[in-house]
Amino acid sequence: MAERIGFIGLGNMGGRMARCITGAGDALLGFDPRAAAIDEAGASPAASAADVVAGSDIVLLSLPDSKVVEAVVYGDPAFLDAVHEGQVIVDLSTAAPESTRRIAADLAERGATYLDAGISGGAAAAEKGTLTLMVGGDADALERVRPVLDRFSEQVFLCGGSGAGHTVKLLNNFLNAIALSATAEVMVAAKKADLDLQTVLDVLNASSGVNFATLNRFPKIIHGDYLKGGLTNTLMLKDVTLYLELLAGLGVSSLNASGPVAAFGLARALGYADEISNTVVDAIGDVSGGVRLHDRKDEA
Repeated sequence: MAERIGFIGLGNMGGRMARCITGAGDALLGFDPRAAAIDEAGASPAASAADVVAGSDIVLLSLPDSKVVEAVVYGDPAFLDAVHEGQVIVDLSTAAPESTRRIAADLAERGATYLDAGISGGAAAAEKGTLTLMVGGDADALERVRPVLDRFSEQVFLCGGSGAGHTVKLLNNFLNAIALSATAEVMVAAKKADLDLQTVLDVLNASSGVNFATLNRFPKIIHGDYLKGGLTNTLMLKDVTLYLELLAGLGVSSLNASGPVAAFGLARALGYADEISNTVVDAIGDVSGGVRLHDRKDEA
């Protein structure tokens, strides 16, 4: 018998992952506070998150952070009451590992398995089904749900026990935040120095300064395409904050967090809070004399 699949949280990333599942012909039971999101994902509507759990063998969660995940899991008693023996629940959110392990233990008492699966690749990879997943939890449970995860991922790594996937996700996102904010600063400086920005990127990408932002973000940004649909400045700052909480718990000093905290905090303060985090370059440009990397006539 085919596994019944449910999805809770059909927003910016969840909706794209869900469409990869339904686009492959799989039936999907979905819940999101926005009814339109359920329709857009091609899912059958559930009245609540608890109803998704009750009607599914495999449940996927894609929510903003641990506070929201905990509100869903613990806020309505019907949710935990609906958890059943043999069920696998996969949390695709960016969440605090300590919270993840607590939820995993509570679900285990009810006979279910909780996998944490951090994702990387952004909206574009979610749309194409080529995300990278960092998974923590039981290896057998991962193999069971892998056919579902393969609908929207290209690489799946088992990183360790419960919480390991979300831990690796925070480590990765911190490096992403460093690369994006630092490259934004460099590119604003290059613009003010009257350098050809494409040439600068070509040099960086052939040199030791190469990173994900120089390879994948700024070749578009310099032409005014901010690749809308990805992580916002608010969410990027949230991820860096979670990283700092992780390091505090591990007893590791962070000597490099001040840069992205300042950069994405600046972006929020200047009105870019809910814009894609690539607009951090405009925030830096704003306080550097109104700099834009691209011709303003290209702005929508």
